[in-house]
Amino acid sequence: MADRSLFQRGETVPWFKKPTSHNPQFQFSSLGGRFVLLTFPGSSQLPIGHEFVSKLAASTKLPSEKKLVAFAVSWLKADMNKTAWPEFFLESRIFHDPDFEIMKQYRVASDGEDGKIRFSGGWYILDPMLRVYESGHLHEIEKLIQTVAALPDPVDHASPGVEGWAPVLMVPRVLPPDFCRHLIETYQSGEKRSSGFMREENGKTVAIRDSNFKRRHDVHIEDQRTKEKLNRLIFRNLKPQIYKAFQFNATRIERYIVACYDENDRGFFKAHRDNTTAGTAHRRFAVTINLNAEDFDGGELRFPEFGTRTYKAPTGGAIVFGCSLLHEALPVTRGERYATLPFLYDDAAAKIRAANEKNIVGYATEEEPAT
Repeated sequence: MADRSLFQRGETVPWFKKPTSHNPQFQFSSLGGRFVLLTFPGSSQLPIGHEFVSKLAASTKLPSEKKLVAFAVSWLKADMNKTAWPEFFLESRIFHDPDFEIMKQYRVASDGEDGKIRFSGGWYILDPMLRVYESGHLHEIEKLIQTVAALPDPVDHASPGVEGWAPVLMVPRVLPPDFCRHLIETYQSGEKRSSGFMREENGKTVAIRDSNFKRRHDVHIEDQRTKEKLNRLIFRNLKPQIYKAFQFNATRIERYIVACYDENDRGFFKAHRDNTTAGTAHRRFAVTINLNAEDFDGGELRFPEFGTRTYKAPTGGAIVFGCSLLHEALPVTRGERYATLPFLYDDAAAKIRAANEKNIVGYATEEEPAT
């Protein structure tokens, strides 16, 4: 018999990657920062599921997608076409779950003793941190409608009028001004490349370039003395503060680059996490060190799961945060934002990186221990 015990208020739900009509591997974890309605009607051909969606469409006016996004999970591939349903879900908001993996994870289906799937269905409203705000079964449609109607603004979901803050560390004076200028000169004289990001495809970690998702150019630091000095300064000035704040002993650096977000293309990087593929799973902490904070506007970091507060390090200062946090670099509206952006990890994570290197396609970064 299907497990009737849904995840309850306050619980953190599992993340998953599943296809939609617009994305072969949609990262559910990318949805933080707003409410999410995740429904499990089974399929459009299941009477109870079709009735559930019909009532929802007739009775519920969804707020803007800045406040709430609505998804359905179906075991039928044909349901990825929105015409299979009453007019409610966007076509790109229907997950195909043919093996019932998501449904089992979310406790709306289970394996029966006879080898057949037992399906009960249900729905969840998740808060901006992807925790359960409310849950119910398919027959509890009125409860769902009332909950959606009464949802607070996402920034007020924790406590009305209290601005959220992310678990990040800001450390000034990590790099001296003259070295910041040297790194900017390294960028200006170097070979500039459009910067990509990593995505999992067919079990491989693949470098992707998409200007709708990220607009930035990078220069790899080739000079060994510059790399060694950057390494020394980070481990001398930043590592002790990371240990004090997070009880983490960083021993290795990945990536020696100088990056530039330019106002001419409103340089930005949309919300993402830094460790969601096999090739990036070893990353523990991300570091953003601004090199010219006085010379640009915009370009702040924001952590949508924790509200709308923005973070901007001073010149030579660092912002440090866990790689599993959803974050975005906001568009630069004036000037050019220069930064160096290493990842930190430890010896145990280095073993994970070595084991996963065979899964990386078309992308490589340096790895160096502390010096």
